[in-house]
Amino acid sequence: MSAATATLRPTEPFPLPSGLSLARRLKLLLSFSRADLSVSPVDEWQLKSALLAFLRNPPLSLSLLQDSDLSVSRLPDLQKRRRDDPVASGILYVRDLSFLRPGNRTGDNEAEKMTPEQEEKKYSQWRSSLVEKLDGIDLNLKGVMYRMSVEIPASDDFTAMKKSWEDFYASELFSTRNPVRKIAKRPDTILVRGVPSRWFAETRISSKASTLVTHTIFSALGKIRTLNISNDDELEEKKDETNKGLISGLNCKVWVQFESYDDFHNAMKALCGRSLEKEGSRLKVNYDVTWDREGFFRNAQCEPAHNKLEETDAPVHGRKKHYTSRIESDHRKRFRD
Repeated sequence: MSAATATLRPTEPFPLPSGLSLARRLKLLLSFSRADLSVSPVDEWQLKSALLAFLRNPPLSLSLLQDSDLSVSRLPDLQKRRRDDPVASGILYVRDLSFLRPGNRTGDNEAEKMTPEQEEKKYSQWRSSLVEKLDGIDLNLKGVMYRMSVEIPASDDFTAMKKSWEDFYASELFSTRNPVRKIAKRPDTILVRGVPSRWFAETRISSKASTLVTHTIFSALGKIRTLNISNDDELEEKKDETNKGLISGLNCKVWVQFESYDDFHNAMKALCGRSLEKEGSRLKVNYDVTWDREGFFRNAQCEPAHNKLEETDAPVHGRKKHYTSRIESDHRKRFRD
């Protein structure tokens, strides 16, 4: 299964079981600060409309950009902020990347000759060029000037994320706290947050994420050693602080430990910079993905082992209600590839 992720091209979708797929998109974090001495209130609608018009017209010409691909929100407590502080933030998604495919311009023969690494390099160059063009531009809204800054989120930059875990384990290698020196470690566990629980549940049985279904889905990315599913209530509360505790279990977070570093590496590369989509649904889930630097499964070794999915109401090690699956060697025959 990992061979499919290793040869995945940057602009093509990656199919998953249960009608799911990973679709490539570009995500940019926007920040708006005042570029003049004006103290007029921030008009979110005007700011969004002006930015959409700029993006859809030359020189950028992102004509297929949808209104829903851009969100702008005013930051709270503007009166308490310094003049240089941001007054609004936003998120921009560029989902149509078909213009980056060589076959669309010069024929399929050139597309076949271009390797996935060459396509990835072309995509990275285009992304860097777009960020450079957008970062620092001034928007004039009826005499009020705003300066926009742009950055790529850490969960979408695979190169930066890979460098972070290489630096982390390199520092551990030469640390005196490491009892086994001169033995390099490498990560093997990913953490995916903000995915709908119902998409990982058993159809017509439950709306809670199922271990078996989740294992089947992530097995398309590589050979799994073990996984853990937990409610992502913290993310839901962060999105809507006014409704804390009213809705629980809509989203979940999944720790996936792979058998080998190569499977981990290819899975992380496939998950970075993509949205999760489901056949028959218009919802595009923009999850967060990162690598586990806390050693989740190493810390969980002191907990009692579970052979099947169990629900725990009491907090365990500071974590909220979660569902644990430890796939032991004598049970692996249940999850054959």
